[in-house]
Amino acid sequence: MKVIPAIALTLAAAPLAAQDPYPEHADVTSAVDAFFDALRSDDKTALARTMDPQGLITIHNRMDPAAPKILFVPVAKHLENWLKSPPGLDERMIYQTVLIEGDMAQVWGPYRFIAGGKTSHCGVNSMSLVKRDGAWKIANTSFSMVPPDQCAALGAPEAPAQ
Repeated sequence: MKVIPAIALTLAAAPLAAQDPYPEHADVTSAVDAFFDALRSDDKTALARTMDPQGLITIHNRMDPAAPKILFVPVAKHLENWLKSPPGLDERMIYQTVLIEGDMAQVWGPYRFIAGGKTSHCGVNSMSLVKRDGAWKIANTSFSMVPPDQCAALGAPEAPAQ
């Protein structure tokens, strides 16, 4: 007789287990997707709609292993420079880790940056998002930059087919 209540309890719990334990996960990854869509867009103002202008970009440039550099660029300055960027840019990222706590989120993973149809560099993105007025925005991002011959070792996504 004790088996029947146990089965009933298990069946009742099944829909709860099927629910996404992180309902914000899709919203956060959609915000990062929108960032990359804007980066690919011919509309050079689109990127500004995905970023918090008060944020900071930290670049860990290891393109020349003998002379690594760390650069800090305010998002507002990056957006200003972006208006002058050439067409045909693309970035692909694998979202290995997505963490969410209240109004902050973190998305981490390897990426590949493509300019003019060729891989320019690869690295690992660490993207911090904030939720303001109900919308997720990229606030701060840190990324490493390494030469294309290191893409496979990082697990960077393949370049899209031409």
